[in-house]
Amino acid sequence: MDNNNQTLMSQSQDDFSSAKNRARFQVLLSKLKWENSDLLSLYEVTKLIKPKGETYKGMQTIPIDQIIGSEGRFRDFSKAFYPKKDLLKDRWESIDRAHMQYVDLPSIDVYKLGDWYFVRDGNHRVSVAKAQGVKYIDAEVVELDSQIPLKKGMTMKELRLSVVKFEREQVVEQYHLEDVIPFEEMTFTNSGMYPEIINHIMVHKYYINQDREEEISFNEAAKSWYENVYFPIIEECRKLKLLSSFPGKTEGDLYIWVVRHWDYLKEVSGSQQVTIQTATEDYQRRYGKGYLEKQWRRFKNFMTKK
Repeated sequence: MDNNNQTLMSQSQDDFSSAKNRARFQVLLSKLKWENSDLLSLYEVTKLIKPKGETYKGMQTIPIDQIIGSEGRFRDFSKAFYPKKDLLKDRWESIDRAHMQYVDLPSIDVYKLGDWYFVRDGNHRVSVAKAQGVKYIDAEVVELDSQIPLKKGMTMKELRLSVVKFEREQVVEQYHLEDVIPFEEMTFTNSGMYPEIINHIMVHKYYINQDREEEISFNEAAKSWYENVYFPIIEECRKLKLLSSFPGKTEGDLYIWVVRHWDYLKEVSGSQQVTIQTATEDYQRRYGKGYLEKQWRRFKNFMTKK
């Protein structure tokens, strides 16, 4: 091996070591903040926001700082795209040497969501470019259509809350539940719950209409559902002080969980005679006790995870 190759080899090894140290520091900071140090997962993000379509945008030069996630390698790199694992070393260093020799590398492939990008192919190339201080990179872009805004540094928890907020706004705009029930008191922390209560109201409306000659309106059904289904379940949760076992959650969350558990108990017992009192008490027995202790164990496991 000539001196030039030896120099390139040595420099690429130093570059990888430096980049990995940066990743290690970012992981440490994330643990101290009790945050995930990984990039955003394209699969998890699209599972939440459910894009309606995609459009091929062709070859573009995109800002590296606006790449916030990956399709398949989101656990291999830190949020700033520094390498976290030694198994990346050989590939990373070979690309780094090509970069130092001004070798033209293939463009990367990305998905675009709003102003942000997720790497489909070319994660190592992005990481090396980031470590070398490169600001822009050529990419073949496919844009996904979404109404949910993304932000740099956004965690999955923050994205989930954005989705919940969007779903609430959609329900308010379409159904105006605030006009017939105390909807401002009804809040949820998980995506999909606002559409789920609309389905509950629709099912309630269906069963009421079975015994009537004239079909009741959605607003009438919503009021009946609130008075005869939602609020009685909330009262049972309050009697058992169930919310105290789930910090950061809401009575709306408890309603959804208890109803799901109620349906489960009726299915496994083969009986429709299971009462809501029985379902609420059984839910507390199974999931309410020891919740804080379980959360503490999860925290300790997260902090000690390598």
